[in-house]
Amino acid sequence: MRVLLTGHHGYVGSVMAPMLLEAGHEVVGIDTFLYEGSTFGPEVVTPGLTEIRKDIRDVDPADLEGVEAIIHLAALSNDPLSDLNPALTYEINHQASVKLATLAKARGIERFIFASSCSNYGAAGDAFMDETSEVNPITAYGKSKVLVEQEVAKLADDRFSPTFMRSATAYGASPRLRFDIVVNNLTAWAFTTGRVLLKSDGMPWRPLVHVEDMGRGFLAVLHAPREVVHNQAFNVGQTKENYRIRELAEIVAEVVPGSQVEFAADASPDQRNYRVDCSKIAQALPEFQPQWDVRKGAQQLYEAYQRVEIDVNDFEGPRYRRISRLKHLLETGKLDTHLRWQ
Repeated sequence: MRVLLTGHHGYVGSVMAPMLLEAGHEVVGIDTFLYEGSTFGPEVVTPGLTEIRKDIRDVDPADLEGVEAIIHLAALSNDPLSDLNPALTYEINHQASVKLATLAKARGIERFIFASSCSNYGAAGDAFMDETSEVNPITAYGKSKVLVEQEVAKLADDRFSPTFMRSATAYGASPRLRFDIVVNNLTAWAFTTGRVLLKSDGMPWRPLVHVEDMGRGFLAVLHAPREVVHNQAFNVGQTKENYRIRELAEIVAEVVPGSQVEFAADASPDQRNYRVDCSKIAQALPEFQPQWDVRKGAQQLYEAYQRVEIDVNDFEGPRYRRISRLKHLLETGKLDTHLRWQ
């Protein structure tokens, strides 16, 4: 298929694009390249990838020429980032996503695979959440994802088939590595300082999924019979890969020699707390075969950090930390207040 992959230059997209190409698809990537200066290690060239440099808010029908399926990743991609300006979060994550789905339907593009999030479950407590559970988002990021699911689901019909991928919290190496997600961050602290630094009390639950396994989930949906995935939500991950944050810290301390778990002086409770049941995707999509667990992923990250020789300034500064990167671009006048390039 000719697949439009939005956000192809980001943390997930830069891993997913080569996977789609390897599976035999023609891939057109569209991205505004906010993180062009954030490449981890040597710059990566992806042969066969067609790129469009454009803000997702500005996509027009011509960009969808010949496209047979859309995988929509592009978004302000986490809670701190979306809290920077909640109004912009809704404009980019919600309104632009619904606009893209509407354009896709008008162009006769049947498959629309949306990168939603398990953060939709928000403050859920200790019970396992499945796709029928009530959503309870507590951040602009989570709320924007829920709104897209609700509105795009109404577009579904015999000619337009959306699927909503509620991915667990990602981790793992990527050409556009992020250090503001929990396993990546804890492993970086351990490697650079010997401290696995917890900034919360460590008690909340999180489901985890390796960035490559996330790609495998999207590919499985793309290849699945329409009736299996039509207007469906899937939790993307493995049920066994739910951890308390302090459990993740302990795994990292075991992987990185000489490191130990410490709590930051201002460590406090985190309202976001959810465990996720991923049995639906395992049963409905036999192609989805995850290859990673957190321990193996922490080892991969540790080895990657050794190769690139990162220090604290790298992962706490604007190069790899998404919120710091955007603030830097704003302060230096490269982005305007609407997060558009000047």
